This record gives sequence, C-alpha cells and structure tokens, in this order.
Amino acid sequence: MYLPSAFALTDPQELHRILREHPLGTLVTHGPQGLDADHIPFEFDPDTGPLGTLRAHVARANPVWQQVAAGSPVLVVFRGEQAYVSPNWYPSKHEAHRQVPTWNYEVVHAHGTFTAHDDERYLRGVVARLTRHHEVTEPKPWKMSDAPADYLEQMMGQIVGIEIAVTSLVGKSKMSQNKEARDRQGVAEAYEARGRAGLAGKVRKTL
Repeated sequence: MYLPSAFALTDPQELHRILREHPLGTLVTHGPQGLDADHIPFEFDPDTGPLGTLRAHVARANPVWQQVAAGSPVLVVFRGEQAYVSPNWYPSKHEAHRQVPTWNYEVVHAHGTFTAHDDERYLRGVVARLTRHHEVTEPKPWKMSDAPADYLEQMMGQIVGIEIAVTSLVGKSKMSQNKEARDRQGVAEAYEARGRAGLAGKVRKTL
C-alpha cells in the first residue's frame, strides 16, 4: 500500500477501532489457482498473540480452508469510512482553480498467518461471539439456542473455522491532511451537509 507519512495511521487503538467497527474483511490468499479474495466478517481478539488474532468461519464448500496451507501468509483488508471529495469544496479552488477531485478513506491491512479449524467446539465459540456482538443492538437479540438443535447442528456442519495470527497492522487515514486548513474546513462542511458527520469529524481532527 502506498503510504505517505501524512496519512500513516499508527495508533493501535485507532487500528483496532476500524477492525471492530468495519468487521467485513477482504481475505486475500494465494493458493493453487493463484490470487483470490473472500469477503468475511471477522472477530478481532487483540489479547491473543503479540498483535492480536482474527477469527471467522467460511462455508465448507469454500475451497480456501483446504487450498491455503497452515502457516501460509495472508492479508485481510478492512476498509473504514470513505467518500468522494469535490474540488468545489475547497475555497482555494475558487481563487486559482488549481485543484482536482480525490477520495478520502481509512483502511487497515492486517498481515498474518492462516490456520483452518474443522472442529465444532471452535466453531460454536466463533459463531456465538460474532452473534452476541452483532445482535446486541436488536430489541430481542437472536441467540444460537433460538434455533432447533438439529437445525443448528446441520448448519454448523456446513462451515469451517479460520484463524489468522496477526503479524502486522498497517493503517492509512487519508482525510485531506495534504490540504491547507481552510480547504479541510470546506471538506468537513460539505460532508456535514451531506449527512456524513463521521467523516466530517475525522477531517476536523486534522485541523
């Protein structure tokens, strides 16, 4: 990833936040058929291993868990908030017209080593934790015990667990830091006007 120093995101808390708030990761692997990518919701455990551990499950029919050897290096990309930037939002554009469109975004690349787990106990733990995390805001959170035992057993038999021991986290937060303060202010105001308060706040933090 091209990473100018102004956009480098190094604070572990911010890196972990993106993984938690945007858990659908793009798992990039290199198997017998070459490069491939799978889009998987991950659980991030920052307390297991030197830099944390990612856990998830895939369909048993997905060949990734058999084609990627244990210990193989993999990459998981987590993309946070992102949006277009119009040159018209920069006050300086209206003076000299020397601006072009761009894009603001935040992203984390999690490098690590791959392991598959084909055992029910591991799977039940992963599924239970993912469910609790994503159901917590529901009026009546769904629980695994809500499903009939035979149906749940059938569904569990159709998935396989995967685990990635993280070896590095590389973050990038491009929020108009390379623009002068008044232009960053213009971007923040434009995002707010378009209902993108979260992005506006991130741009304002650079002021």
